[in-house]
Amino acid sequence: MTKERYEPFEGVKRLSAMWERQLNGLLYMMSDNNEFVKLLKAGTDGHARYLELVRKRQEIVAGLMNIPTKKDVANVAKLSIQAEEKIDLLEEQIWKIQDVIGYSNKEITDMFEEMVTVVKQLQNDVHTAEVKQAAELSSVQMELKEFKQELNQLTDLKAELSSLKNLLQTGKVKDEENDLVLAVAGTSES
Repeated sequence: MTKERYEPFEGVKRLSAMWERQLNGLLYMMSDNNEFVKLLKAGTDGHARYLELVRKRQEIVAGLMNIPTKKDVANVAKLSIQAEEKIDLLEEQIWKIQDVIGYSNKEITDMFEEMVTVVKQLQNDVHTAEVKQAAELSSVQMELKEFKQELNQLTDLKAELSSLKNLLQTGKVKDEENDLVLAVAGTSES
């Protein structure tokens, strides 16, 4: 024997389907009637006017009680969406600016690194030039010392030559005096 299971919602489902069919048939029959359509139109227009009146009075009372209405909430929601969009635009602009600043900083850093290398190269060039000049200066100083020594030797030689010249001149004068004395003495002897 098989056990059949009883489901209580199955009966409710059948009953609701039957009511739906009957109501749909009734509404179809009524919507086919012109007088019913006119009455329904007048009722919906009156209801719309009544809802508009209730809405206006609700806004007045909400304004007096300082309570936000549905319209106020919608305006706030619209403003918050606009603010979020503007914030997003600002964030994008900030990101672009950050990118530009980062790129500029990179270029500036590269330029400074290049300047540092150029300055170091110039320092090295100046140092080598100073070393060359110092070497040339020392060689010139050595040559000057040699020239001074040679000049001193030449002045010493000049002094010796002048003393020899003086000696020779004094020796000639003595020889002439001797010759003169001899000549004078020879004249008296004869």
